[in-house]
Amino acid sequence: MREELLELTTALKNHILSVKESKNGMSGLSFNGGEDTVTSIPVDAPVDDSAIHGFSATLEDIRKELGDCTRCKLHDERRHIVFGEGNPHADLVFVGEAPGRDEDMQGRPFVGQAGQLLSDIIKAMGLTREAVYICNILKCRPPGNRNPEPDEIAICEPFLIQQLQSIRPRAICALGKFAAQTLLKTDTVISVLRGRFHSYHGIKLMPTYHPAYLLRNQGAKKQVWQDVQMIMEELRRGA
Repeated sequence: MREELLELTTALKNHILSVKESKNGMSGLSFNGGEDTVTSIPVDAPVDDSAIHGFSATLEDIRKELGDCTRCKLHDERRHIVFGEGNPHADLVFVGEAPGRDEDMQGRPFVGQAGQLLSDIIKAMGLTREAVYICNILKCRPPGNRNPEPDEIAICEPFLIQQLQSIRPRAICALGKFAAQTLLKTDTVISVLRGRFHSYHGIKLMPTYHPAYLLRNQGAKKQVWQDVQMIMEELRRGA
């Protein structure tokens, strides 16, 4: 009996050690309905496809978890939560910064002038909005379309991570500085990040200029077209 008890104690210690080691690496996402249960995966952790491809919650589950969110100060002035829309099994996901006025009014991502330009880009790629998935780092509009603040990103980003885990895309297009820097955990400027693929937990991520930037800087359209052509080639390669 003493030997069996010793073996049981040793096994329990080993189990506790293994749990601690796993928590120091790629963390998972709990999903039990509590507002504080969502945890993000560190982008600099060892790449493990199971972190993205082993996730089983649906977009509908995640939207229910988000609820009528009051986790940060943005809920005070928003009209609608802008969760995202498109194909729940899309090969390509576009991630923007935050909803604007039109998006806040309609509860849909990229429906204003910048959204029309994004639709034109998607069409030029030979795709439709229904074939891809479109979302933002933040789900609520910052007042006056100001830049997202760090605490707002920290609270909202885990839901984006869950969306990406659920969709399991083959490529991500990060639209603009805030989307690219948030996903890649870097302060590098978008002009340096764009033009090449980066790895986001094993998924190809292409940063490019935000459509709103293109409305003010027509000359950057050529660079964006170069970026999306690389995405198209990547999608064709795996088809």
